Amino acid sequence: MADNAVNVSSSARYSRFYQRLHRRYDSWFDVLPPGAPDKALMEQALAGLRQRGMDLSASLRVLRQLVVERAMVLDCEQQAPLDVVTRAVTELAELALDRACAQARADLDARHGAPRGPDGQPVQLWVIGMGKLGARELNVSSDIDLIYVYEHDGETAGQSDGRGVISNHEYFARVVKGIYSLIGDTTEHGFVFRVDLALRPNGNSGAAAVSLASLEEYLQIHGREWERFAWLKSRVVAPLACIQSPNVQALRGVVLPFVFRRYLDYAVFDALRVLHRQIREHAAKRSAGHPERANDVKLSRGGIREIEFIVQLLQVVRGGQFPELRCRPTLEALQRLARADLMSQDIARALGEAYTFLRRVEHRIQYLDDQQTHVLPTRDDDLLWIAKTMGYADACAFLHQLDEHRELVAQEFDTLLGGDAPQCGNGRCGTARTAAGSAPTPREIEDLIELLPPALAGQVADWRGNARIAGLRDEARTRLFRLVERTSQWVEGGQVSEEAAKRFLQWLEPLLRRESYLALLLERPAVHERLLHLLGAARWPARYLQQHPGVIDELASDAILKERFVAADFEHELALRLAALQSTGEDDDETLLNLLRRAHHAEVFRTLARDVEGRITVEQVADDLSALADSILRVTAQWCWARLKNRHRDSPQFGIIGYGKLGGKELGYGSDLDIVFVFDDEDERAPEVYAAFVRKLINWLTVKTGEGDLFEIDTALRPNGNSGLLVTSFESYANYQQRRGSNTAWTWEHQAMTRARFVLGSPDFPPPPGQLPTDMKLRERFDAVREAVITAPRDAAALRAEIVAMRERVRSAHPVRGGLFDVKHSPGGMVDVEFAVQFLVLSQSAAHAELIANVGNIALLQRAEDAGLLPAGVGHAAARAYRELRRLQHVARLDERSGQLPPEQAAAQRDAVLALWNAVFAAEN
Repeated sequence: MADNAVNVSSSARYSRFYQRLHRRYDSWFDVLPPGAPDKALMEQALAGLRQRGMDLSASLRVLRQLVVERAMVLDCEQQAPLDVVTRAVTELAELALDRACAQARADLDARHGAPRGPDGQPVQLWVIGMGKLGARELNVSSDIDLIYVYEHDGETAGQSDGRGVISNHEYFARVVKGIYSLIGDTTEHGFVFRVDLALRPNGNSGAAAVSLASLEEYLQIHGREWERFAWLKSRVVAPLACIQSPNVQALRGVVLPFVFRRYLDYAVFDALRVLHRQIREHAAKRSAGHPERANDVKLSRGGIREIEFIVQLLQVVRGGQFPELRCRPTLEALQRLARADLMSQDIARALGEAYTFLRRVEHRIQYLDDQQTHVLPTRDDDLLWIAKTMGYADACAFLHQLDEHRELVAQEFDTLLGGDAPQCGNGRCGTARTAAGSAPTPREIEDLIELLPPALAGQVADWRGNARIAGLRDEARTRLFRLVERTSQWVEGGQVSEEAAKRFLQWLEPLLRRESYLALLLERPAVHERLLHLLGAARWPARYLQQHPGVIDELASDAILKERFVAADFEHELALRLAALQSTGEDDDETLLNLLRRAHHAEVFRTLARDVEGRITVEQVADDLSALADSILRVTAQWCWARLKNRHRDSPQFGIIGYGKLGGKELGYGSDLDIVFVFDDEDERAPEVYAAFVRKLINWLTVKTGEGDLFEIDTALRPNGNSGLLVTSFESYANYQQRRGSNTAWTWEHQAMTRARFVLGSPDFPPPPGQLPTDMKLRERFDAVREAVITAPRDAAALRAEIVAMRERVRSAHPVRGGLFDVKHSPGGMVDVEFAVQFLVLSQSAAHAELIANVGNIALLQRAEDAGLLPAGVGHAAARAYRELRRLQHVARLDERSGQLPPEQAAAQRDAVLALWNAVFAAEN
């Protein structure tokens, strides 16, 4: 170690750049007020420098020196958080660009007049910060990556005598030159920032400033995959007055669809592999013969760039469907990815710690001489100074920690882009990219057929002449053939069934135009294998996956089989997505409709996967699907009310009552919703407002978009059925149900009331800010009406006769032929259980309060027997039979079979239900 190393301390004064600054500007440091430099303090300092006679160019350059000196002291001597330094440098760039832009435009306006759009309107210039400037992560010696975009083509207004008119294109090209001279030129005071325009359309050969229309055309036609990663962090950084203007929304409308695709976009994996390989090759060439250059904390293996790639790749892949993942800062994005279960919290924390460590090292490297470098110094005393300012006693301890961080980053990066271990610790974002076999992938269908077993070979042979296959790009065709090869190998190895493989090929063929799904399955063999298993289990999953192929990404998570639906988490995620869309002005109706549908389909698919794998029971399936429906109704109602133009209050006094399977929490896949809408609002506008609200709500639930629909809605159980009002006052509803007045409910409607429940009401809507929800009356009033209806005095004999007659009408509408047993409609089937329970509730709950609660048929049967209303053993046996009949029906529907079975297959269940029927309906009056 050098002799002077023993004198090295953690003081910023060791920095040679610090020493130069104090030799030159020692009498100027008081211009910058004390504290962490932010925009307000910098504006004060800039004003002070101007007052001392400096022009804007010199003032900005001196201000830069003062800010960096302050950052050095805060960072090295006071261990300030990373964001104190990066925010200071970023706000310096924003301030400098804002002032430079204003002066450059003022100078040009004086000579040529202001630029005008097609209608004579003013034309904005947007200075777009890319990379670390866009993410507010600038380092102390960073260059700034800029793209200049102006709003409209046209020409300037010229001078009063008509001279000086130039095109907007030329005008803004001159603005760019003016800004560069004020910021990028090196003068006696140095520069403010090095400026790099290489990311602009067509790179260094492109125009310095481009119109918005030209940018849109470039991104749509010529934009490359790697540019999506660059534009991910983009934002308008200057002029400050334009950042919040509505005009900027037009720019977002061009950039966001380019960066974030509608479907899960795994095709970007290959693009990132190519980009990363190019970066490593460039780094290798640069360090060839100069081994000291290989220790680069940014570009070397395990460096800052690899952390950024990990984050950006996962954001680009899923950000189109999950807008809450869209954010620019790396550390914030890591936390969002962890919250979305795309990486474990432990890995996110470790990558965040590594990123912070590496960025702090990067700053210290640059503090030494104000050079734009990321390579560790070779001088022992410099290295020791970095170690001490990082809090380490010596260089060895520091280098050991550096190696640990870089090794972790490198492992995670390699796993993401091609390793064999599960990525991110939980499999959600792992690729385990493996070849289908050691031999080259066939290029022609005939060659592929020769490698397949007969059953699959015959199916693939049908692809000859298939327009979809013929239309595939070479890259996509290769992916398809590799997937078929891998599937064939798994069939031959006994990992998946031949039937599953055949269904997979059937499922895959219509989706070939969406090449991203080929990339997804190839990148994630675990997803491919789970998909095959699911397709082989039953027919209905294959149909559901055909309609909603995007849900297959859910198979990447091990948690899909271990967890259950949690309404609060689901609704919180939707709230985050809504907030993300609102922040970018994308929260139009169509976007929100599709957001709801994708979220619903993903949750249904998770439940389906757990169901098929036998991880949850039929009752748990129904519980989760019912809870999901409740959440969808709750969220959709909240969003619709917030967007209702003629609403007359912040929170509606409104409720939804669920009947049938929704009311009884027995929903199945594809069940419709039997619901009734009521309001309890004395405002004279209420009937009109709630009618409009319900029409909007039903439309949001039922309309088919590109993502499908949510539910079929049945409102036939409202007062007066299909001839009644779509939404009624609660008073009218209560009077109807309780047979007050001339217009009253029928017995079958009271049967339905036994399974009714209050699904959502006023407290489910967010109250105004600062106000707590207080209205529980509607829910309580419904519960009181329901109890009054089902406990009302009745003639048991007359009720028995009505229900038996109704049962016969239902049975005659569903004839069963061929001597089969229909698990739902045959004598001894599920409907018999439901009618028996309804009779018991309506006839006995007045005397047996335990029958009032809507706890489901199985629990009510057990309670009825325990209360002595059924012979010993009959109720419990019927409950077990009903559970098994539900399971048989559920399995049949999953495989798209009817629920009609050979009688002997359900003989025990049929006999138990018939015993219940006889005990209830053959009894004496």
